[in-house]
Amino acid sequence: MELSAGDTAWMLAATALVLLMTPGLAFFYGGMTRAKSTLNMMMMSFICVGIVSVLWVIYGYSLAFGSDTSTSKFYGAFSLSGLSSGINALVNNGGPYGIPVIVFAAFQLMFAVITPALISGSIADRTKFITWGIFVAIWVSVVYFPVAHWVFDFGTKLDDGSIIGAGWLAAKGVEDFAGGTAVHINAGAAGLALAIVLGKRVGWRKDPMRPHNITLVLLGAGLLWFGWFGFNAGSALGANGLAGLAFMNTQVATAAALIGWLVVERIRDGHATSLGAASGAVAGLVAITPACAFVAPWAAVVIGFIAGGICATAVGLKYKLGYDDSLDVVGVHLVGGIVGCLSIGFFGTSAVNSIGLDGLFYGGGTKLLGIQALGAGSVLAYSFIVTLVLGFILDKTLGFRISRDAEIEGIDLIEHAETAYELDGRGGGGFGGVLSGSARATEGAH
Repeated sequence: MELSAGDTAWMLAATALVLLMTPGLAFFYGGMTRAKSTLNMMMMSFICVGIVSVLWVIYGYSLAFGSDTSTSKFYGAFSLSGLSSGINALVNNGGPYGIPVIVFAAFQLMFAVITPALISGSIADRTKFITWGIFVAIWVSVVYFPVAHWVFDFGTKLDDGSIIGAGWLAAKGVEDFAGGTAVHINAGAAGLALAIVLGKRVGWRKDPMRPHNITLVLLGAGLLWFGWFGFNAGSALGANGLAGLAFMNTQVATAAALIGWLVVERIRDGHATSLGAASGAVAGLVAITPACAFVAPWAAVVIGFIAGGICATAVGLKYKLGYDDSLDVVGVHLVGGIVGCLSIGFFGTSAVNSIGLDGLFYGGGTKLLGIQALGAGSVLAYSFIVTLVLGFILDKTLGFRISRDAEIEGIDLIEHAETAYELDGRGGGGFGGVLSGSARATEGAH
């Protein structure tokens, strides 16, 4: 197939939009933490960009999208030459596309980058930075790369129309257009596991742990919303009608979820908050991600509104069940991802996407709903179990949590020798962020 300049241009733009989501997430999470944890929270996202980008070139792309048709349906081919023909047109993934392999690989890389970054919100304020970096490297290798193969690798389409080498969930017919399972359920389940491993923050449910900067939260939510158009519409792998459908559904579902969250807040608490608006928008983005190219716009509105309300209610589960999910990764990403994935079983229709099945409300019965439940449940279980084991191993060997005294003083100072704000003369960055006792004495003598 010949390369399409238009499709390639759109995919390059979409790739940049998805990359922007990780700094957006850093702002979103950074504003939600206490001031003494802001930089560490943002760095937990930024380090994912560095680690995952390098691993993706070395072996990540091959594990997720191995072109060897004899590879397992559970993982791709481990190869250092997975991108050696990157300037040629993409000829696998269920059929040919008019974009170079290298552009497709770059686009998928950004999904791999943001997924572990999402996990970080569940363990804010208390995580050793070096252990977090090691966790990210191992986790994407044993969890994200294989799961991406399960969901996103549609195999090689042969001349007779048959497809071989697809991931097992893709072959089962699980419909996940842009990552409700591979990204959000995956990250949410892993976040729950790590919250259990690291335990509760010092003073949880006793000390106030309110977001220190709602302005940053709103800025981050806005950047996420903007970048998400690349995330969802870019998953069409071309500038076409399917991309347009995903674009529209992303917008209206997010808007409806924002409203749904605020309605629950107003009824439950008597206030509609800025934090609720930002969280509701993210919940809508999460929920529409798997469904954005399989449902009509009216259904996207319903899905978004329902997701906003359910996620607003679900964030309180941590208090009832006793796990400290610092920034509500479970309540938003795990629950929102499940809502979005299962909603396809009700609202999915071949009228908007001929490759999709009809859901329950379109006369398709419960078949599609069962397939979607298989996808959501299998990714949830695999991610949770593997992350729980990995987290306990790292905790018992390297140590995963900072000391109690360090947590009380502030993780930014202890882990990075910096503070986000110049409040007491110690802040700023670089070597001037923190002075040793002797250095302070010397400074005072001058």
